[in-house]
Amino acid sequence: DVYLRPVAIYPDPFRRGDNILVLCETWDSDGSPNKYNHRHEAARLMRTHADEHFWFGLEQEYTLLGPDGWPYGWPKGGFPGAQGPYYCGVGTGKVHCRDIVEAHYKACLYAGIN
Repeated sequence: DVYLRPVAIYPDPFRRGDNILVLCETWDSDGSPNKYNHRHEAARLMRTHADEHFWFGLEQEYTLLGPDGWPYGWPKGGFPGAQGPYYCGVGTGKVHCRDIVEAHYKACLYAGIN
């Protein structure tokens, strides 16, 4: 069995109102953190070294697929060119499905995730 322990609550940016999203850690039945519960160890290190100033970044990677199962912006049956034009793209004409990307970041801001 794997148990969920709530660690943070955020306003639900999709259903809004009184709805919430709950971030949980995973724990094993013996009371130890699950082997995939990397957040627990990171939180422990941050508490232990609270007098330090951490610098780190997180990124949310995802691939958007069309109804045919092929990634948006890729040539049909082929692959895109060098990574630069589409990987971590910024600016007009550089990001396919930008409206979805912007909706994602706005949902995170609404929920108070920073």
